[in-house]
Amino acid sequence: MTARPLAFTNVRLVDPASGYDGPGAVIVTEGVVADVVQGGDAGALSGDVEVIDGGGKLLIPGLVDLRVKTGEPGDEPKETLKSASLAAAAGGVTSIVVQPDTHPVVDDPSVADFILRRARDIELVHVYPAGAATKGCEGKRMAEIGLMREAGCVYVTDVDRPIVDSKVFQRVLAYAKQFGVLVAHRPLDAWLAAGAAATSGEFASRMGLPAQPAIAERIGLERDLAMVELTGARLLVDQVTTEGALETLKRGRDRRLPVVATTSINHLSFNEIDIGDYRTFCKLDPPLRREDDRNALIEAVASGLVQIVVSAHAPAPAEDKRRPYDEAAPGAVGLQTLLPALMTLHHEGRVPLIDLIRTVTSAPADLLGLPAGRIAKGAPADLVLFDVNAPVLVDADKLISKSKNSPFDGRRLQGKVLRTVVDGRTVYGG
Repeated sequence: MTARPLAFTNVRLVDPASGYDGPGAVIVTEGVVADVVQGGDAGALSGDVEVIDGGGKLLIPGLVDLRVKTGEPGDEPKETLKSASLAAAAGGVTSIVVQPDTHPVVDDPSVADFILRRARDIELVHVYPAGAATKGCEGKRMAEIGLMREAGCVYVTDVDRPIVDSKVFQRVLAYAKQFGVLVAHRPLDAWLAAGAAATSGEFASRMGLPAQPAIAERIGLERDLAMVELTGARLLVDQVTTEGALETLKRGRDRRLPVVATTSINHLSFNEIDIGDYRTFCKLDPPLRREDDRNALIEAVASGLVQIVVSAHAPAPAEDKRRPYDEAAPGAVGLQTLLPALMTLHHEGRVPLIDLIRTVTSAPADLLGLPAGRIAKGAPADLVLFDVNAPVLVDADKLISKSKNSPFDGRRLQGKVLRTVVDGRTVYGG
């Protein structure tokens, strides 16, 4: 069924791909952007067009989130592809990359095909699978990278498990380069980080929490970049979170290594003190860092050293969070809070608005070669009407995700999604 033509008028267009931030209008026909009017209105429109007066609110490309966990297949009580898609739509996220650490693991083309077929049946947001880099995400035997690429996997990763064996990691990078596949990898010295629930320092010592030194991330990244230099493969640094690792990343970028880094909205928004009285909603992997690290991350986003921000959506049901802090499951849901939380850096004057929106639209889309993340004639009509100034009080119990583990619970943010459009279809609001 073809969606009715839409016309967004009287909006503030913010399109990082073209660099435009100003008044305008957008016409949508048959699922694609038919016309973009910068600096003016849409003019005369036919009677069969649904006209949406934006009232001067932002119209931005739909968000592209590169790191989303679900429980499907195998652990559906945490999250299903449908509940994650509904949460994404409510958060203005129109494309998600789901992680391969499911049951079974996405280390076989048939599992990737299952995810793609389920997403087509749900018909809400675009869902792309990531494939496992090694069989079972166990870091021992390389997965069938070429076959998974053919099946539709947009990159390979072992998610939260660093590939400790450097020989195996070398093989993964070498084969991925041969097939033109991006490798995402968590930078970490697994031996230093074993059993940790927090970051080493005065706070963790006072709280009596098992901790990992921040340098564990830097050591892991030093090794990973050396392997990139050896193989020439493309690497996505999965969630850089420490000031020391940022220095290593900058040296790699200065040497023009084919490396792009992400960070999570959680590490841009919180520090270790937010753990408070053993608040398990703030137990994350990587763990929350010092305030100096958080500020360094914000500066890295502002400078473009870190180009992509992810929600790091990781649902965990109440029974997995209501445990002693060091035993609780790590992770936080984040699809609905990603955009308003990111806007905090705009309201505080830390990062320009168009640069923030780039980190969740054109930057991740360009990395994966997706046609999304832009408002241009002929592009998919994935759009978000957004009130950047609307106050929002986050209530975790009202989030659409099946799991409610949000560290933003009770926090006041500014920014509300009014309407989300995917391929010209309104999937939220309206």
